[in-house]
Amino acid sequence: QIQLVESGGGLVQAGGSLRLSCVASGRTFSNGAVGWFRQAPGKEREFVAAISVSDGYKIYADSVKGRFTISRVNAKNTLYLQMNSLKPEDTAVYYCAADVTGYSSRNYPPRDRRDQYDFWGQGTQVTVSS
Repeated sequence: QIQLVESGGGLVQAGGSLRLSCVASGRTFSNGAVGWFRQAPGKEREFVAAISVSDGYKIYADSVKGRFTISRVNAKNTLYLQMNSLKPEDTAVYYCAADVTGYSSRNYPPRDRRDQYDFWGQGTQVTVSS
């Protein structure tokens, strides 16, 4: 089992920044990926960004490229999402997730489907006001 706990959400004005954190505990894994998804009211949960556990290769949704940065600090078992130039349409609950059954690297990019991730955090609310 893996436990994931997100923090860092809040209310911010459009154009502002937030940094989300996700602390992982439990079993370790070395071949999958960790990532962020988000879900706005009335919408499906969608992929935001992911990073390979093995070599740090990153992928992003087109909607956040150039504005969001995913990173990890292995020694702290912590995943981050730096969100800059926030827009009202970024408002959502943000979830941290772990894909422990897949294999990802530079040659095999992290997966981006919700059903491919095995463990989830409880979510943290991000609200961007216009």
